[in-house]
Amino acid sequence: MSIRKMLFGAMFMLLTACSNDLFLVHNGNMPADEKIAAVHMGQSKQDVMDILGAPSLTTGLSDDHWIYMASTMKKVAFLRPEELNRKVLAITFDNNQISKIEKLTLADGNDIKVDTDITKATEQEQGFFRKYFGGVGTYMPFGGADTKKEF
Repeated sequence: MSIRKMLFGAMFMLLTACSNDLFLVHNGNMPADEKIAAVHMGQSKQDVMDILGAPSLTTGLSDDHWIYMASTMKKVAFLRPEELNRKVLAITFDNNQISKIEKLTLADGNDIKVDTDITKATEQEQGFFRKYFGGVGTYMPFGGADTKKEF
């Protein structure tokens, strides 16, 4: 077999291994627009729970901020996913009554740049032997001198 045929076969296998599949991934549990329209100021948490169901998440310790959200992501092969659509419904309660209803979309969001810098640990770097064998001899299964320490 010639080198050209082998090279052609290898290139063919490499190219066919590449995927151009497009996946749309839907996340979240955004209620239907008709259900959202049924929610209005002054309703209780139980009323909202009966109409919309459980929220995607609640914020804070007080459980007074409910968030319903959904998003659609586009994934192509090995490329970074792209968010196509985002809907957020934020409901704020005051004294168990709705005080604020806010609808947000992808355009209302902010881009956050993730910092990839690494913070070094303050502890001293340990060598291989100290790291893996440094504790040898310190374990005393039947007691010993260390058992009489007072705390």
